Amino acid sequence: MSSENKNSNQSDMKTLISFMIMAVIFTSIFNIFVSSMTMRKATEITYTQFLTMLEKKQVDMVEIQADRLLITEKVPDEANVTGYYNMAKQYYTGLVNDPELTNRIIKAGATQYREVQNNSPIVSFLASWALPFLLIYVVSGLILRSVSKKMGGVGGPMSFGKNTAKIYAQKETGVTFADVAGQEEAKESLREIVDFLHQPQKYTEIGAKLPKGALLVGPPGTGKTLLAKAVAGEANVPFYSLSGSDFVEMFVGVGASRVRDLFKQALENAPCIVFIDEIDAIGKSRDNQMGSNDEREQTLNQLLSEMDGFDASKGVVILGATNRPEVLDKALLRPGRFDRRVIVDKPDLKGREDILKVHSKEVKLNHDVDLHQIALGTSGAAGADLANIVNEAALRAVRFGKKKVEQCDLMEAVEIIIAGQEKKDRIMTESERKIVAYHEVGHALATALQKNTQPVQKITIVPRTMGALGYTMQMPEEEKYLMNKEEILDQITTYLAGRAAEEVIFHMVTTGASNDIEKATELARNMVAQYGMSERFDMVGLESVQNKYLDGRNVRQCAETTSAEIDEEVLRIIKECHKKAISLLENNQPALHKIATFLLEKETITGQEFMELLKQREENFEKY
Repeated sequence: MSSENKNSNQSDMKTLISFMIMAVIFTSIFNIFVSSMTMRKATEITYTQFLTMLEKKQVDMVEIQADRLLITEKVPDEANVTGYYNMAKQYYTGLVNDPELTNRIIKAGATQYREVQNNSPIVSFLASWALPFLLIYVVSGLILRSVSKKMGGVGGPMSFGKNTAKIYAQKETGVTFADVAGQEEAKESLREIVDFLHQPQKYTEIGAKLPKGALLVGPPGTGKTLLAKAVAGEANVPFYSLSGSDFVEMFVGVGASRVRDLFKQALENAPCIVFIDEIDAIGKSRDNQMGSNDEREQTLNQLLSEMDGFDASKGVVILGATNRPEVLDKALLRPGRFDRRVIVDKPDLKGREDILKVHSKEVKLNHDVDLHQIALGTSGAAGADLANIVNEAALRAVRFGKKKVEQCDLMEAVEIIIAGQEKKDRIMTESERKIVAYHEVGHALATALQKNTQPVQKITIVPRTMGALGYTMQMPEEEKYLMNKEEILDQITTYLAGRAAEEVIFHMVTTGASNDIEKATELARNMVAQYGMSERFDMVGLESVQNKYLDGRNVRQCAETTSAEIDEEVLRIIKECHKKAISLLENNQPALHKIATFLLEKETITGQEFMELLKQREENFEKY
């Protein structure tokens, strides 16, 4: 018998004994309670006293039992009937062989007379103990099992300290490195671990040791969990998968117990892979501040101890995943615990194209589909986003009765992810449509009239569910990783050109530019505080990025007076770009009117149509 089965049998025996003890206790309490409710206190009298009571007609009922007579005293007639059993006194006397007893009772005018025969001992035992015991055993077992599961246990009552890891065999994961695209560097780092599990002697001969752990770090949706499953699938070893939050419970010590149990199981099933998703739930940096979580810290301490204690040569690899590496405890990240940090970042252009190919394997694509074009238009998208785009395109094709997914379905899916579904029930007034049209054409013209911008792909004034009344979509010609100062300033000018068009044509401003202003201000602030592109501050880092894999929030690293000066410099940049946008549109008003009129008629125009309209009046334009 394996040690795992032995431990399981011991656990089951302990559970059974616990049930039996609890059932006996509850049954005893039940019998005492029932006895106290059904039996009233009786006073012993002599048989002569009993006969005297009969003569005085003070007896209401006599119960002839196996070894005694139970006498109930008669209550006065004026007594309330409902309170009879509370008022009547009971007496008992020994059973005497009296042939005249029945006649004496009748003559005394007793209103009730019945002879009670005791049940057999077996029947009494079954009624008093066996039946209540079984009933309480079943009910308490169900209740405790339910409570145990809610408190984290998976093996029945009293087992909430056991680990809750799911064990997947290779056939159950069904994932290999072929199913993971766009993360070639990450796969290369993990492929070495797989090779070590397959051929350990090749590494031990030269003195190399298997890394105890690898930490997968990256934004949400980039495929960290998928990579962990692929490692197990490639290595063909058991795969323990659980989340960091599975260790933390309301009871102090439960998490540490689960960690011990997890590593014990892992060593028994070595070689294997243990994957802890969202490890920051238990791996946050320890501190002495008020309100710290003792349970989480004990769990972390146990995890640190276990990772130090187990022998890596047995083939147990710990994989962790997080998108908040900056909050993890330094002791957890040191070599000897998590020896490797594998960055699983958002894919580049080639990676996005490969991911689209993987997710479109089972999708019927039309011959006009160009996945390279879709990859160009989805800069910054993670693997989960691209999978969603392919699925949305397939759903749209079905909705329109198509047999295959076309390029237009994929492009519309990209727009759905960016701006939401078309909101066809939103009816704008004619004046609002006109303002939105000039606003969007203002963006497009600023893009076309500047050198360091991306070409226009589409202009529309059809409202979207995410709040946009219209938008101008740009499509890069190639993937870029750097932006120079001129490109950033041109981009800010493009953002502000929508508001500039409202000012030039309508001599008024609306709320429609709020998102443009937010993006332009963010770019200008980053130029000053992070990119060192301001002459006023030179190359001083005034802000840093916190949680760069999540919201990427900026954190100020300067004095209050310096912060005020940053605001002044940002305002200067915004004003200069605003003036440039107004100048661009004032010098090209004929084109602005012509394209806006065409957009009001069509509601949506492509980048090619926009450029054709622009070329018709090219002689009137001045390049900036």
